[in-house]
Amino acid sequence: MSGVRVLVGTKKGAFVLTSDGKRQGWEVNGPHFGGWELYHIKGSPADPNRLYASQSTGWFGQLIQRSNDGGKTWEPVGNKFVYEGEAGTHKWYDGTSRPFEFKRVWHLEPSLDDPDTVYAGIEDAAIFRTTDGGQNWQELPGLRQHQTAADWAPGAGGMCLHTIIQDPKNPKRLFSAISAAGAFRSDDAGETWQPINRGLHSEGIPDPDAPVGHCVHRIALHPSRPDVLYMQKHWDVMRTDDAGGSWREISGNLPTDFGFPIDVHAHEPETVYVVPIKSDSEHYPPDGKLRVYRSRSGGDEWEPLTRGLPQQDVYLNVLRDAMSVDSLDPCGIYFGTSGGQVYASADAGDSWTPIVRDLPAVLSVEVQTLP
Repeated sequence: MSGVRVLVGTKKGAFVLTSDGKRQGWEVNGPHFGGWELYHIKGSPADPNRLYASQSTGWFGQLIQRSNDGGKTWEPVGNKFVYEGEAGTHKWYDGTSRPFEFKRVWHLEPSLDDPDTVYAGIEDAAIFRTTDGGQNWQELPGLRQHQTAADWAPGAGGMCLHTIIQDPKNPKRLFSAISAAGAFRSDDAGETWQPINRGLHSEGIPDPDAPVGHCVHRIALHPSRPDVLYMQKHWDVMRTDDAGGSWREISGNLPTDFGFPIDVHAHEPETVYVVPIKSDSEHYPPDGKLRVYRSRSGGDEWEPLTRGLPQQDVYLNVLRDAMSVDSLDPCGIYFGTSGGQVYASADAGDSWTPIVRDLPAVLSVEVQTLP
């Protein structure tokens, strides 16, 4: 029977949760790197035993950790991030320009077919790649040196490149998202990039055709339809059917269109999940009720999923990398909260159960379906 491994990054270490295909009982392993921030931990699609983790420490800076045995043991594999060209500057909210600064790795995206190749999205926004299992990292400079880069500005959490998606049907196509610049696409394996923000509208940007400046929180796609992307933006849930050529709003009947994560059902390309929160200043669920919303029609019409979730006095948040899906049947949905709970649904969202409680605040949740 297939199994599931849930990789949880928190403010105080990483945790590895495993279960069989029934997803009823869970083994909790951790904390790994206890006391340190683990911004993101993700497994290689090409090797189920290969994991990568982004460890951020106040004393030692940014470290990349690698496991070759499914998270049982770890080794630091390098912090050699080599830049291309001049550092450059970006605009801040006060209108001043400040130089580029490497602060942390927000997101790790292992290659679909090579366990030694991994992409890294960092703050300040830039993208790097390793081809030797994390020992050395080389910048893909075409993004940070894009002609619009001087007009990128930080979101409330920093100017982070937080999403990297590979097109499973076109190995040269990559998507990325930056807060607060917008979404970008490369059609040549990361050499050059173009903004793909047409149709996005944001308060404070009077020009409806501005190529950048939008605070994108997360983008997601289904592997069978890589031209269809879904976006949770700083206000608005959006969809594109032409690989980012144009976007339209699909917030529909959501109680609020502000939130951070968005994901797609493993077997149903039109089934999408979001977790609305009240506003950009009040980062907790509307009415104090923890609800995941599901659309089975690719947007516009949404239903609340509440069975097994607390519906009173809930004042926590679900961050952008803290939702994931498995590929079992029925599809499993997982998310973690700032209160330290990780919830799972083994029936595509119809019912939920906390598979672990009282962890440190959850920063990321990723899932591997095991053979």
